[in-house]
Amino acid sequence: MSHTPSRRAVLRGLTATGAAVIGFDPVSRSWAATGSGSPSGRDLAGVPPLDGTLVTDEPSLAAASDDYGHIVHRRPRAVLRPGSVHDVVAMVRFCAEHRLPVAPRGQGHATNGAGQVQDGLVIETATLADIGPLGPDSTTVTVGGGVRWSDLTRATIAHGLTPPVFTDYIDLSVGGTLSMGGLGGQTHRHGAQVDNVTELQVVTGAGEFVRCSPSRRPDLFHAVLAGLGQCAVIVGATLRLVRAPETVRHYLLPYDDLETFLDDQRTLVEEGRFDYVEGQVSADADGAFRVFTLEAVAYGPPAGPAPDDTALLRGLRHDASAARIADLAYYDFVDRLAPVVAALKEAGIWSYAHPWLNLMVPGKSVAALAREVLGALTPADLGPGVVLLYPILRERLTRPLLRTADDPTPFLFSVLRATPPDDTATVDRLLAANRSAYEATAAVGGTQYPVGSIPFSRADWRTHFGPAWPHLKTAKHRYDPRGILVPGQGIF
Repeated sequence: MSHTPSRRAVLRGLTATGAAVIGFDPVSRSWAATGSGSPSGRDLAGVPPLDGTLVTDEPSLAAASDDYGHIVHRRPRAVLRPGSVHDVVAMVRFCAEHRLPVAPRGQGHATNGAGQVQDGLVIETATLADIGPLGPDSTTVTVGGGVRWSDLTRATIAHGLTPPVFTDYIDLSVGGTLSMGGLGGQTHRHGAQVDNVTELQVVTGAGEFVRCSPSRRPDLFHAVLAGLGQCAVIVGATLRLVRAPETVRHYLLPYDDLETFLDDQRTLVEEGRFDYVEGQVSADADGAFRVFTLEAVAYGPPAGPAPDDTALLRGLRHDASAARIADLAYYDFVDRLAPVVAALKEAGIWSYAHPWLNLMVPGKSVAALAREVLGALTPADLGPGVVLLYPILRERLTRPLLRTADDPTPFLFSVLRATPPDDTATVDRLLAANRSAYEATAAVGGTQYPVGSIPFSRADWRTHFGPAWPHLKTAKHRYDPRGILVPGQGIF
């Protein structure tokens, strides 16, 4: 019969390192503390020695059962806080042997349970946070998969360097955004974050540590970038760097007409006038979403020339009398959401449910589709959220699994809703609205950007990946032969 230790013994055992402190019973599919002095029973198998810790305490499991979406809840059996990449190799190999599901978790910013597993293992990658050597002439940097972009940027700016592309919120992990794509206002110039990776260090679903690049195991490299965690856990990445500006000039340009707003945005990204172009939509006094703000940023020296307002704004049709222009320190711009996030956390809004909608819409169809979605949107349904709408250049996106509309200038259209998590009826209604918006987008050749919450079937995923599906399917079978990685996406 198997040994069942007391809770005190479990907690005491979980604090140990460098020894097998947790055992797994493959019959009951449960974890229990073990050690050199505890009997293991006929069916109890010990985990391998670890440099970090494997925990099963209630707070850790509860945290790993949730994410930023606060919609889906799947409870793991254990959480790994790796002390080394070896720990990830050892535990993924162990889980593959026992057919236990595994999901990596960076900052837990998923919105639909992608980084959760039921009765499996969550790997918290935040401890894999090394930042490699940097110098003023560096063109790349190698970092751990758990490094936050905010920490990386502070480190690179000290040497006059910066990653070229940022998501709007930068307290996310490198591994997390590279698994999704990593879009931002600089994408029209530099592509997505996945387009600026020169090498990956990964642990496959079979527990194999592999370095891969465009010339070394390229099938794995391209299956991991924007691959939604299906083939390997990102434990490290080598990223491209560019010269950082010291200051930037930040423009907020108001519009009252959707088509004019979209056309001016398209002009800016096609001409490359600005280093960053995004846009927001907000409600007017009547609650209608018809206030449009074009957000653009020009980098100053040494990354670019001193901004010339006349040249940069020439021909634009915004309301010049209401434009806001400011000079900012570069890092203050990159981390501009920090005070907003702090206020949301203080007000308790950060813990709201986030049934997000993120679409990649063909430029030729964006005005009609945006008008339809915005026409049905109410301030109450958006809550303390935001609507983003801005173009990118299709030619800048080079990774096959980052799917977008087959259009030279597709638009990212995001309705980032926030609603009290206990109002499940409203959450369900908003998820249904997301699905309807996705179907309208797919009907005109668009896709979703899969960081949101859209009900999706396996057939939907096959449609989503389109011509890239055979490559992902082949890589999944090769590198995760037992299908243990990130089942929460519902792809396989």
